[in-house]
Amino acid sequence: MNRRISITSLASLSALGSTFEEIWDNYTEDKHFLNEREYENFNAWVAELKTSDQRFIEELRSSDIKYKDLDDSVLFSLFVARRAVEMANWKPEDNFGINIGSSRGATSLFEKYHQEYLETGKSSTISSPTTTLGNISSWIAHDLQTNGPEISHSITCSTGLHSLLNGVAWILSGMTNKFLVGGSEASLTGFTIAQMKALKVYASNSDEFPCKALDLNKKKNTMVLGEGASVVCLEDGEQDNALAIIEGVGYATEVLKHNISISTNADCFQKSMKMALQNTELSDVDVIVMHAPGTIKGDKSELNAIKKVFGSNCPFLTTNKWKLGHTFATSGLLSLELAILMMQNQKVIHVPFVEKQEEPNKINKVLINAVGFGGNAVSVLIKNKA
Repeated sequence: MNRRISITSLASLSALGSTFEEIWDNYTEDKHFLNEREYENFNAWVAELKTSDQRFIEELRSSDIKYKDLDDSVLFSLFVARRAVEMANWKPEDNFGINIGSSRGATSLFEKYHQEYLETGKSSTISSPTTTLGNISSWIAHDLQTNGPEISHSITCSTGLHSLLNGVAWILSGMTNKFLVGGSEASLTGFTIAQMKALKVYASNSDEFPCKALDLNKKKNTMVLGEGASVVCLEDGEQDNALAIIEGVGYATEVLKHNISISTNADCFQKSMKMALQNTELSDVDVIVMHAPGTIKGDKSELNAIKKVFGSNCPFLTTNKWKLGHTFATSGLLSLELAILMMQNQKVIHVPFVEKQEEPNKINKVLINAVGFGGNAVSVLIKNKA
């Protein structure tokens, strides 16, 4: 990157809550926020929104007649976008850009309307406009009354950090100086869980910690899905109100061997990390927030990649999926939030069931990783504004 980008605001919604204070409090506890939900044909561990946050979403749904038929993926993102823009003090006349991505999109509505079609041979009038992926960014643009560019995309589990890449690219191009980027996922449906179970990656244990992300001794896959949304306000240059500064971004894609493949040493991660770190001394990186989905190969291949890049200078490693689940598109941005919270509080978050690591003396630079099915990796390096 030839110049710095500021993160001037961030808002999120997940199983950990929806305010910085409660989210950080929940991070500092050595417990997870997963619960077992009963579906029609099975039970499964999931990470649901808190009851109080679910009420906020229902209040939003009933606040405008146009919002009553929107999918939760849209409402989640509307909720956090309002908060982030207010915190950043952005105005509609700023004409900021919007890029909100989602891996699954309008999951519940799509399944509802498809079932309706199977039963009746007909489809609801609004089935198409409310299930297109682009309706997330479009509704945010409507709600916030901005006339800037608005785009959408889906790149599986790295979608959120790809949104950040897009925002950075637009700003660096000079086409805009502010971009709202994010990810939203509301996919805790029986069909979605069944798909993950079919891949043999889903948690089936009843241990104290159902998801064993970063545990390299686990004998079976332990991924757990979560729901939530996160958006980030990006601005050109180093702003006085910045929460953190983006110093580097990297991306890479592996050659597919099969639909969910990733190489033993995660070649895509090696390339994305090296790109993000090309202007940084490896010893300056204090923490890496790993993607670590809780699968045997996913966790191990990422760690192998980190060792290939950092050698004996391995930073402190952490992840949050054992605590709040894998939120698909939102996951990378929730990892970014954890990185910012650790920098602000100068405290690392340990994974309680793995061997304790030596803590860094400071937390000034953090690298965040995300990768999706098909080896679409993104790495983002941020530094503390203080």
